[in-house]
Amino acid sequence: MSDFSTTIKDGVHYAKHWPSEPALASIFIEHRVISMIPWVNKVMPALAVITLLLPYLGQQMHMLPQSAVFAVLFLSAPFHVYYWLGHRSKTSLPPSLAHWYRELHHKLKLAGESIQPLAQNPRYIELADILRKAFDRFDRGFVIYGES
Repeated sequence: MSDFSTTIKDGVHYAKHWPSEPALASIFIEHRVISMIPWVNKVMPALAVITLLLPYLGQQMHMLPQSAVFAVLFLSAPFHVYYWLGHRSKTSLPPSLAHWYRELHHKLKLAGESIQPLAQNPRYIELADILRKAFDRFDRGFVIYGES
């Protein structure tokens, strides 16, 4: 159970550290997933309540077990999102993104930014930290993927 809760905490941490820049939406799915979190937190509890109330209102009590299963599924949706983000944050970057990570790290170091040491096997969480600092430091032109 601790691995699950650790992954959820990593997902929350990753969601807070990922830069919410629309320029990244075409490259990474994180922007869309993270922007969906407030909607999931608002809509899913209401869907769960409606799902549980429908058998009562329609006097279909034999449908209550199925409704309860769907309600639990709707209520667990935020955990699914955070679990996916936590798992993604620990995933190693593919070679092309690792190269981009190293380029951004080098540019930030040349600009005098205080950053963590270069990771040998960078993960998405390290990329999120570098991207956040790069967006704070530079203009938006550095996001053009594959440019040196």
